[in-house]
Amino acid sequence: MKDELLIKYLLKESTEEENAAVKNWLAEDAANEVYYLQFEKIWDAGKSLAVKSKVDEEQAWQKFKERTAAVKKEAIVRPLKKYTWMKVAAMITLVAGIWLGYNLLNPVTYTDLTAKNQIIKEKLPDGSEITLNKNSAISYASNFTRNRSLRLKKGDVFFNVAHDESKPFVIDVDQVSVTVVGTSFNVKHQAGETEVNVESGIVRVSVGREEVELRRGEKVVIRDKNPELLKEKNTDQVYNYYHSGVIIANNTPILKIAEILEDVYGVDIKTDDPSIDAMTVKSTFLIKYSLNQNLKILQQTMDLKVTRNGNQILLSKLR
Repeated sequence: MKDELLIKYLLKESTEEENAAVKNWLAEDAANEVYYLQFEKIWDAGKSLAVKSKVDEEQAWQKFKERTAAVKKEAIVRPLKKYTWMKVAAMITLVAGIWLGYNLLNPVTYTDLTAKNQIIKEKLPDGSEITLNKNSAISYASNFTRNRSLRLKKGDVFFNVAHDESKPFVIDVDQVSVTVVGTSFNVKHQAGETEVNVESGIVRVSVGREEVELRRGEKVVIRDKNPELLKEKNTDQVYNYYHSGVIIANNTPILKIAEILEDVYGVDIKTDDPSIDAMTVKSTFLIKYSLNQNLKILQQTMDLKVTRNGNQILLSKLR
């Protein structure tokens, strides 16, 4: 993977084809992700330097490539064309040597947190608390107290972030970046879609040059194929059921409630009438209840017939 492409990716100036190439490269080998995170840290450190640096850009870029080659020996770097972002590359040269030298002598280790068939609650090194829903995964560096950034690989995670204005908390989800200082919110990344729901505080969500600020009770949904930032009011509280233990439905689509019950109890719920699919639910379900108890609530609330055969559930209209 060429460093030039990684810089374009970090600047969010890469094309969809280039984005896919970077994502595939990251997925190929854990070592690639380690390199990328180190590269990203160099980049972040460089952004804090003065823009008025008088370093010669071409010479600085060559030095930067030589130093990064010490970490990624297999890279074959060709001369960089004069993109506008080459000016930024010159700035990070001033810190690249020190940073890479330190990391070669003191390799940064990464912690992977993966929740497979159960919900996991963890406290991060900075004191922040996270809840991973089933089938979710994140990773963060061992020096997390100094650089509070992590990567959400997949799934559903609730964050209760420890307040620290000097070190913003950053979550990377593909091309989506979520930045906070101290707040509680939920991030879900699944099936080509990223959803951010804010429970308290202020959260900034960015895609490329676009950015939106979310406050309590607001959400944004970003689809990979159409990454627009459209802020919405969140009218229910079903997004954090695995963290709160409560499903608060407020005109929530019945198919969404069925999806959550499927996830919680490991069952398959179907309907036999398209008109049922269009229904919305206004009720409260508790995760501590048994499946049968919550199905009874759904049945009584929606005036439906519920038929259960093992793990197969059928919702139908009363005749």
